[in-house]
Amino acid sequence: MGCRRRAPAGELLRVIAVGDGVDYNLRPDPARKLPGRGAHLHPDPACLALAQRRRAFGRALRVSGVPDTGALAEHINASTSTSGNPAGRGSQAR
Repeated sequence: MGCRRRAPAGELLRVIAVGDGVDYNLRPDPARKLPGRGAHLHPDPACLALAQRRRAFGRALRVSGVPDTGALAEHINASTSTSGNPAGRGSQAR
């Protein structure tokens, strides 16, 4: 979504918007099981920053306003700093 590059679904992180109709928070959904409309993003801080700059989350998730990306940023930063590789189903060693 942020960098607009194509990738297999297993390499992307699913993101959903959770909110009350006015304020929305973005929540990572690595298991791809949470209900609601989802958007997919490379689990990379650079891709997240680009998506934020382009305001892509509002369009992709069909929410108004600018959603809070704090929890999503923490998840992406934690997953890239602990493993050295972006997290996702396709990033496991085979």
